[in-house]
Amino acid sequence: MTLTTAQLRDTLTTVLGLWEQQGGFSYRLIGTAADLLRGVPIPAADVDFLARDRADIDTFAQALTAHRCLTPPTWMACCGQYYAAFEVDGVQVDASTVESPTESGFIEAIGSGPWTHFAEIAVGDRRVAVVAPELRLATELCRDRKDRAEILARWLRDNGCDTPLLKNAMEAQAIDAAIQSSMLKTIAG
Repeated sequence: MTLTTAQLRDTLTTVLGLWEQQGGFSYRLIGTAADLLRGVPIPAADVDFLARDRADIDTFAQALTAHRCLTPPTWMACCGQYYAAFEVDGVQVDASTVESPTESGFIEAIGSGPWTHFAEIAVGDRRVAVVAPELRLATELCRDRKDRAEILARWLRDNGCDTPLLKNAMEAQAIDAAIQSSMLKTIAG
């Protein structure tokens, strides 16, 4: 299933509304859903939330008990994350912590990066905290997803890019210098 922007907005409204009813939480929208919410023309199949701590994942799971549970809150030692997933109106919604140590403040899902480099985007009557697209681009490059990276690079070219942030993010992800140069040229137009 590929999400439409309308489905994404409806899912965010439902999930965040239920999550808020359970109390406070700290999150960032990450992954392709973050891109889609910004208006990047990229296929997104699910909604990924990064939570600050495990209690936020437990709150997420409690909030979504009326929906189909795909994975209850589970510690995944293989990837250092506490994770839960639900299906909300046909859309898979995941929430996880990522508990890998890093000194970098420029990585999408670990360290201080997602908590420092983000924007709030209006969805209905709330503001959704969405990780910076520059961090997203570096993640897609790190994962060798060239098709997604090209889409993000063109979007940043057309909509503005924090070039120093992108450079730091690519360095933090140890992206090859030639690939970094190619991305920066694409963005510069």
